[in-house]
Amino acid sequence: MSAVNDLVRYMPITYLTMTDIGLLLGSVGYDGKPNLMTIGWGLVGVIWYKPIFMVAVRISRYTYKLMEESGEFTVNVPSKEMSEACRICGTISGRDADKFEKTGLKWRRGDFVKAPVVEGCPIVYECKVLYKDVVNLQMLPGNMVETIYPKRDAHILYYGEILKIHGEPKSPP
Repeated sequence: MSAVNDLVRYMPITYLTMTDIGLLLGSVGYDGKPNLMTIGWGLVGVIWYKPIFMVAVRISRYTYKLMEESGEFTVNVPSKEMSEACRICGTISGRDADKFEKTGLKWRRGDFVKAPVVEGCPIVYECKVLYKDVVNLQMLPGNMVETIYPKRDAHILYYGEILKIHGEPKSPP
């Protein structure tokens, strides 16, 4: 079955998990060291006739550096038992600590990307960046800018072509 057809099965659990405990965005840079960042924003769908996972990463984040170096990422949909790992990955920087060591999570390289596939995640998306764009803060309503971007540190939107989806969707966390 194609990745586009699989999206219908995987999207509900992906969105429910994203809004509950978050998703784990996997990245790797030139040095081959993997990193995870918890994300609560993202979009999954079809554009340019391709299955796409769009993620938002602030320029100030360590993940931004890694994604710029590699042009690829994974989105790991964690199980409920990984809630604490999601909290840790959302509060410390990979610049300062090895998040796999801190959380006890295990990983392997993807089949199509070098970014980490986290063991035990019921769903994992492997993605190659097709397009990216900086959020234009001048185009957003002022109250959104003040609330979400008080430091004016905009997100980069990465549109990743989904090359492979691992796993079987089960009930949401």
